[in-house]
Amino acid sequence: MTDILSASQTEVLRQLCDTIVPSIAHPDDTDGFWARRATDVGADQGVLATLAAMPAEQRQAVGGLLDVLGAQGFRTASQESREQILTTLSLASAQAAAGIGSLTSLILLLTYGATDATGRNPNWTRFGYPGPVTEVPPADEPVITPLRPDGDLDLEADVVVVGSGAGGGLIAGRLAAGGARVVVLEAGRYRTEADFHQLELAGYQASYWRGGPQPTGDLNVTLMAGSGLGGGTVINWTNCIRTKDWVRRQWADEHGLTDVATPAFDRHLDAVWRELSVNDRCSELNRVHEAMHRGADALGWSFATVQRNSDEKRHDAAIAGHLGFGDRSGAKRSTLKVYLEPAVTEHGARVVDGCRVERILVSGGRAAGVQGTWTSEDGAAQAAVTVRAPVVVLAAGALESPGVLLRSGIGGPAVGEYLRLHPCTVTMGDYGTDMRAWWGAPHAGLVNEFAAVEDGYGFLMESVQYTTGLGASALPFSTAAEHKQALADYRNNGSFIGLVRDHGHGRVTLDAAGNTVAWYTLTDPLDVRNTHRALEAQIRLHHAAGARGIRVLGRGIPPWRYGDDLTAYIARAQRLPLRAGGATLFSAHQMGSCRMGADPATSVADPRGELHDTPGVWIGDASAFPTPSGTNPMITIMALAARTAEKIKEER
Repeated sequence: MTDILSASQTEVLRQLCDTIVPSIAHPDDTDGFWARRATDVGADQGVLATLAAMPAEQRQAVGGLLDVLGAQGFRTASQESREQILTTLSLASAQAAAGIGSLTSLILLLTYGATDATGRNPNWTRFGYPGPVTEVPPADEPVITPLRPDGDLDLEADVVVVGSGAGGGLIAGRLAAGGARVVVLEAGRYRTEADFHQLELAGYQASYWRGGPQPTGDLNVTLMAGSGLGGGTVINWTNCIRTKDWVRRQWADEHGLTDVATPAFDRHLDAVWRELSVNDRCSELNRVHEAMHRGADALGWSFATVQRNSDEKRHDAAIAGHLGFGDRSGAKRSTLKVYLEPAVTEHGARVVDGCRVERILVSGGRAAGVQGTWTSEDGAAQAAVTVRAPVVVLAAGALESPGVLLRSGIGGPAVGEYLRLHPCTVTMGDYGTDMRAWWGAPHAGLVNEFAAVEDGYGFLMESVQYTTGLGASALPFSTAAEHKQALADYRNNGSFIGLVRDHGHGRVTLDAAGNTVAWYTLTDPLDVRNTHRALEAQIRLHHAAGARGIRVLGRGIPPWRYGDDLTAYIARAQRLPLRAGGATLFSAHQMGSCRMGADPATSVADPRGELHDTPGVWIGDASAFPTPSGTNPMITIMALAARTAEKIKEER
């Protein structure tokens, strides 16, 4: 990898890595945490490997930034001077600030998340994190054998399903069971328990959209989405919540989905709940959830044990702590297990993974199939894939489904508009004791006191998947010493998120290469109010639970310490800009970018889910949501998908 950057650029990169994570003399360093540099764990090599996979123009931009740092005397400057150079350059240019911020996050992600040949990272000792569970059950044998083209592939079917997540996987299963010849095209890969190593970075690379956390085009929100056969249901946190009545009424009254507010939709919700074996008996509270419960009780707020789609017989609380990297226990009742595997083994459905669909074929104004490209996992082989079918179900997710429509020139003016993200702020509470946040399901409890605090909009408070790499990179960087100190106390922290049901929206567009780009600014007045409420509620929840310190993830705000004025700290947190350079915002739920509705000017599909302008094309994922669910959306996606499958059957 020596030819990725010039020799001088590579040297500056190494110096940058060891500026972000330097060796610091410290009296309490029995495990070498303070002395360990980023390059000691190979973070510089990880950055080079990441650059090697980037387009040439992005590599050149990084190289140019490193040249600028070199010209500022970075290589020979002291630690303090290097930090000042980074600060000054960031203030001078928004582009430089974005580049430095991205490189800093990547260095931290690799330093604390990357593993050696033994599957461990030496920094985990300080965190008290034991790493992957070693005593795991034998992995099931793969059930599905995806088609592997040895040349261009032409298939015929009654239905082609693009995407295989919560919506597409269920629709494929339902239609195949009803006798339809179904082909499923999935851009990600087929993974089974044997592929789940309970490792963060490997999990991102194997099972996440574009390899892990991705920023919106405006850098305001970090996106997390699944990619693979079974979609997000393979790596989500199994939080099952039924669609709220006020959301159902809104969809019925304002968007024309009249049956969604009736017992007809309850039938779909009940069926999905039963098929996924949803229960609350696999939701052991870890210490973070116990703190949440304790704080909610002290404040008189509602607390609920999370219902999860988990097989009680296979559930293992220790393994469940790694759900976001794939469930090694096999307990998760994903769409892969519940719908896709029977569709293939019992009903003859065919699957092609590693297939990116470029466009939908249209003949005589109606759906005629799709065209795409299959790529082998090592990237060495490609083949054109054409599936001719009179019914196309588009279920590639709210970040990719609009891209297929935009590249196809169909769907109308609302394609890509009305993107909702459930934007999340994050807070950390320091409880002065090892919280063992890595044990147990990420979602086992939640606070729903404020779910509909204003006009049917509000927020949930939940916990998060324990991570070392993403956790370290999400902690705002001011100085290396402060950042290392925060991580030295990492084991004592528990995180809460405020998940906002957004009233405003973003959009999805295409770049020059035809790839999707998401854009999102949190400026809607109701969303701003609810985000501020969520920040206050998270801070008060930590305080009531006994936290001795509280940290809001965002730039320019120091942590609250016991004895400080809590009200003043809340006010300061609420002054954080809700954008890049301010509060850190995450999204694991993307919805609405191909939404259903009665008006073709403001919706892509009619209230049944079929495109207004192209009969035979149906939307089958969360992009169909007229407005956001305000809850973890999996159950709502699947119930809507079951409804859509019925509508398709009626039309065939």
